[in-house]
This record gives sequence, C-alpha cells and structure tokens, in this order.
Amino acid sequence: MEVGSITTPFGRRPMTLGMLASQVTAAEIKPGQSVDKWKLFRALCEAKPLLGIADRALAVLNALLSFYPKNDLAEANGLIVFPSNVQLSLRTHGMAEQTVRRHLAALVEAGLLLRKDSPNGKRYVRRDRAGEVDEAFGFSLAPLLARAEEIEQLAAEVMAERLHVQRLRERITLCRRDIAKLIEAAVEEDAPGDWQGLYLEFRDLVDGLPRSPTTAQLEQLLDELAALRAEILNQLETQIKSTKRSGNAHYIERHIQNSNPESTSELEPSFETKQGEGAEQDNGRGAVTMEGKKHKDAEMTGQAEGPGGRHDAGGLKSFPLGLVLQACPEILAYGPRGVIRNWRELMTAAVTVRSMLGVSPSAYEEAANVMGAENAATVMACILERGGHINSAGGYLRDLTRRSEKGEFAVGPMLMALLRANAPAGRKAG
Repeated sequence: MEVGSITTPFGRRPMTLGMLASQVTAAEIKPGQSVDKWKLFRALCEAKPLLGIADRALAVLNALLSFYPKNDLAEANGLIVFPSNVQLSLRTHGMAEQTVRRHLAALVEAGLLLRKDSPNGKRYVRRDRAGEVDEAFGFSLAPLLARAEEIEQLAAEVMAERLHVQRLRERITLCRRDIAKLIEAAVEEDAPGDWQGLYLEFRDLVDGLPRSPTTAQLEQLLDELAALRAEILNQLETQIKSTKRSGNAHYIERHIQNSNPESTSELEPSFETKQGEGAEQDNGRGAVTMEGKKHKDAEMTGQAEGPGGRHDAGGLKSFPLGLVLQACPEILAYGPRGVIRNWRELMTAAVTVRSMLGVSPSAYEEAANVMGAENAATVMACILERGGHINSAGGYLRDLTRRSEKGEFAVGPMLMALLRANAPAGRKAG
C-alpha cells in the first residue's frame, strides 16, 4: 500500500486503527474487479445481522450508491461519491441531516465506507479541462468492492440459517399437530394410557419456548417433541396390536354395556314430578317423569373412569371428570365450596350454570336425553368456559343437541380445544 494513499479524517474526528485497516483492505482490490452495485446492496441487506448495521444506515448507503454514476462498481469508473448532507437527506426521504451524519459514521466504522476528506472538510470534485474527474473528495466505495466476496458469503450464511430455522419451525409445527391429534384420537377411541399427563407434558414443552427462540432452542424443542411423538405412537401401536389379537370382543362388550335403554342420570330437581302426579305440560313441551331416579344416584356417581372416555346415554362418549374440569375450570366456582369431587356435583353445578346463562329447562332436558346427563353437564361446562364467544347459550345447546341426534357432534374435540386453551393455567379439580 502506498503511503500517499492513506487519508485521515478532517477536524476533530480521530484516526483509528480500524480506519487504517479499512484503508488497507480497500487497497487490495483485484485488477479489473467489478460488481453490480445493486446486487451487492441486496447482499448487504441480507448480511446486515452479521455486519452489525441498522436498516437506516442501509438507507443512507442506498442513497450514496444512487449518486454513483455507473451500475458497476469498478476502479476504472472511480469510487468516490460526494453528495452533500442536504442531498442525502432528500434521497433518504427527509431523514434529518444529523441522523444522516450519524449513520454515515456507522458505515465508516463498519468498514463499508472510507472518508476521503478535503483540506477544508467539504465534499467536492475537481475536474480537468476535458470535464473528467481529476480528484474528488467525499466517501470512497472501495471497501464495498474489496469486500464484495465476503459480503456475498455472509449473505449466503444468513440465508442458509434462515432456511434452517424455517425448516425447524415447519417440523415443529408438524410435530405439534401430530401429537395433539394423536392424543385426541386416543381419548376418542378409549385407548388406555395417561393421555392427560402426556398432553400436559406436551403443553409444558411448547409453552416453555421463548417468544424469540434461538436456533439451538428450536432444535432442542424439536428433539423433545419428536421423542414425545415417538412415545405416543409406541403406545398406540401396542394398543392396535393388542386389539387385533383380541378380535372384536372389546367392541361386543361395549355394545352390550351401552344397549341398556334406561337412563341412569338425574337431570335437575325441577324436572321431577311429585309422587302420584303424572307428566305435566310446560308451554306445550312434555316434561319427563323422573320417579325412581334417586335410586340410581350411586350407580351414576360411582361409574369407573378410564384414561380416555366411556359411552354415556345416547351413544355419545363421556370423559373422565378430571379431564372435564381441566378443560373447563370455570365450572369449579359453582360446585360446593368451589370444589367438584364427582359427577353428581358437576351436574348440580351445571343446573346452576344453566339457569344463570338463561338456558330453558326443556333445552337442557332434551340435551340430557339425547347426549346423556354426564355429557349434557360437560357441554354446559364448555358453554360456560366459552361464554364470551356464544350469543345465545340456549340456542347453541339446542343446535348441539340436534347435531348429536344426527351423529354430527362429539364432545371430545370441544374438550380438547378448551384443554389446549386452559392447560397453561394449571388449575385442577379439588
């Protein structure tokens, strides 16, 4: 490097070893080297996280490049641009001159520009008699040309990292979908297993991810989700093999258990007729006689809860009480002393909620007859949980009842959606 090519800043601005290093780098331009200035600028925009430059500094550099007369940066075309701060302010859409100066200094510090200051610190050009540039004072774009390959390499690394993160997020999304749907299917199909515990483990993994995770954190989450998915699949595959060995015995037994036409559920006290009275008419709707239902309370509240669900009246599947309360914690406030310990207490709470939400006794009775009392209480708890999104609780319940009669409604998806929404709260039944 020639000693005469060294330039120091004007005025109070100090000379630094970083500036000297940039000038040494700028002097290493290969003979005949040129690069498309806008292609290089796009690479700079990609590589900005690794170069440590801000968006507004890039806007100033974009304005500087617009003053360069040729499309290709090359020593033969000259590498000095000399616009005033006023002109730069106009081409940066009115950026304040003080801000322009600050970002120019940042570009020099990042080693992307060189100052070639005149004796008085002004930017200008001296031309010969033919009008050609003889000497110019301003900003040298030589560092951009000298570092073009480095900048393009950094841009490629940033794009590769971005693609890697995108693929990680896609795989995490697929894993999350698989786990949620597999657990939901397991609950729907009565597969044995601690599905509630696995679901809460799943939510803990997902909710533990920071808002702006690093690549390493995404990779760790993917590994943990993949392991959890493998565990769930292993349990389900084991269950499928067991089912194949046992043939249809399980389904035959379930059919026999669900073929009892009698209802074993107590709806609510207002539905019971007094002893010796027949069925009464209420606004044109028949009220169901509930004589003898009290004898079956023990049977109703003492039914065993499996890890998934079991079939209630109407052929719909009822779900474990703990799962219902986990998905619908709001119903707990309407239980005795804020606690719900069994299905009888849940159904009593559902009657209170029914009245509070303006659901008519006939609508609730019809739902209990079609879905079964446990499912009707569960649906009532779900309606309470989603109260802010439902305009007419009574109309919604009647619509679900009609869909249930047609086989178009299942409680499981509704519960799982609420469980996903409420899992982070961590509220449990007492």
